[in-house]
Amino acid sequence: MPTSSASTSDSARSAGGGVQSLERAFDLLERMADAGGEVGLSELSVSSGLPLPTIHRLMRTLVACGYVRQQPNRRYALGPRLIRLGESASRLLGTWARPYLARLVEETGETANMALLDGDEIVYVAQVPSKHSMRMFTEVGRRVLPHSTGVGKALLAGFPDAEVRALLARTGMPAATEKTITTPEAFLAALADVRRAGYAVDDNEQEIGVRCLAVSVPDSPTAAAVSISGPAGRVTDAATQHIVPVLQQVAADLSHALTNPGPAV
Repeated sequence: MPTSSASTSDSARSAGGGVQSLERAFDLLERMADAGGEVGLSELSVSSGLPLPTIHRLMRTLVACGYVRQQPNRRYALGPRLIRLGESASRLLGTWARPYLARLVEETGETANMALLDGDEIVYVAQVPSKHSMRMFTEVGRRVLPHSTGVGKALLAGFPDAEVRALLARTGMPAATEKTITTPEAFLAALADVRRAGYAVDDNEQEIGVRCLAVSVPDSPTAAAVSISGPAGRVTDAATQHIVPVLQQVAADLSHALTNPGPAV
């Protein structure tokens, strides 16, 4: 008598050896996030290519677990239980980044930072300080507006101009120093320079006497950037030519670590 086989629906294994229903559920969550956090089942069916009954079953499970909630208009939204997961992952992201930031300090001599775009603000999640007696400190957890920072420019350079304008309209553009960019037109021109050059500069815009060089982390699961900061007398144009390639390589290596899963258990 033949033995019963595992179900070919929710318990089916994917081509990579994982559980197919889990892969599909997380894919739907990411598609919801990409769509702004709220979608209808038909939209998910079109974007994912999955049949409506499969999506309905997965969403019903996610709702029961609190990771998705059904709105009064029958659409589905990301649920509050994801917040705790996101906060924990953000803290771990800083921990994972520290060896890469340490490499930056070793190769550039300057303080290295990692920052995320959280809503309309920049939040610093990790730092490794320079070994110089004169060095920069940015408190982990500190929040700043993106228009006056190198990491803010590096991150917003990846957004359409219309979205950047909308963000600036919400936050305003207060001057931290006399060199801070305070108009949307000038800021968008600076972002165009970032796209051309492949890196961003904060030249005394957040704090007089301090220069910062920053690059985004490509393909990061969340918008992230790494930077170095130091006294303007050390982070000169000549030093920039050496530092930028190091920044870009470290960002690429960090991206690879974040986007590639670890060894199978």
